Amino acid sequence: MAAFLLDALSGAPVEAIVVTNHENARPLPGATVHAAGHPVPDENGARAAEAVEALLAFASPADRVIALISGGGSALLPAPVAGLTLGDKAEVNRLLLASGFEITEMNLVRQQLSRLKGGGLLRVAAPAPVTAYILSDVIGDDLRVIASGPTVAPIGTRVEARALLTARGVWARLPAAVQAVLDRDDAPGPDLPAARNILIGSNRKSLDAIVATAGPEASIVNDHLTGDVGDAAGVIVAAAENADPDRAHCLVFGGETTVILRGQGLGGRNQELSLRVALAMPDLCRDWVFLSGGTDGRDGPTDAAGGIVDAGTAARIRASGGDPSALLADNDSHAALALAGDLLVTGASGTNVADVQVLLLGPLRR
Repeated sequence: MAAFLLDALSGAPVEAIVVTNHENARPLPGATVHAAGHPVPDENGARAAEAVEALLAFASPADRVIALISGGGSALLPAPVAGLTLGDKAEVNRLLLASGFEITEMNLVRQQLSRLKGGGLLRVAAPAPVTAYILSDVIGDDLRVIASGPTVAPIGTRVEARALLTARGVWARLPAAVQAVLDRDDAPGPDLPAARNILIGSNRKSLDAIVATAGPEASIVNDHLTGDVGDAAGVIVAAAENADPDRAHCLVFGGETTVILRGQGLGGRNQELSLRVALAMPDLCRDWVFLSGGTDGRDGPTDAAGGIVDAGTAARIRASGGDPSALLADNDSHAALALAGDLLVTGASGTNVADVQVLLLGPLRR
């Protein structure tokens, strides 16, 4: 995104900062590039946030601020409010990720703990006008949720964040400093400065592109595949069972599921979804292969984007000495798919529009 914009603005007086994950970071002429931690924020991200704030503090009404925003920005640009440390924010991220919070819920909480989220970037940039070009990794494309909405109004209040965390049984496990911040009253602040927010990419746009490329056998089955990863696997298996047996299909899904960690293994939502489909798919008497991948090229804290499985996946895991059901119970989908040779490893893609799933079905074998 930054490379394209800088090329388009060639010759104009520009000061640019890029904050991206370590896999995507590379030198970019005309910009200062910061590599930061994702999905758990780190000190590099905190320094990058300070650099962004320092640059914006000098913006005047004669300047124009252009913000390029994509999914992942919540973790990449941590700016803890007074009273919090980066460690506090990292611990909150870990708790929310491990407890099955979906992205809107996570970012409702994150916004209360950050100087830049929930419209904070606009306040720092004022009085300069701000235009944001946004890649959405959020199903439904709620701009308040993408990267925790640095250029839009917040999702909700501290009171709502407290209520959510209490209802989900997470409140008591939060760092004391975080509890103290969320216990403060929601004092009304000045009106949020206006911004021009433009959505330039989304999960649905990617699904449409898949179908256009794959041809007449392709169709979108579900573009809101969200919620628990086990339930999502059931949706995919049901689609396979209900597909016309007399022809081939390319069934396309998109969304972002959640995983509740109950074991000690390593994986991510796409790897676990792939493994669950491989174990749950009945004998269809037809050839099939299923892919689930994160469009950013990374699934959880692993080097994989997801998995590609078929009817032989479980047998290959067993042949390599693993117990697929036990590995799944331990949330160790990465190890299971590695034993089967079924990991999807693409490297960083440079974009992030949530997850895509593709199920290829051959006609019924007669």
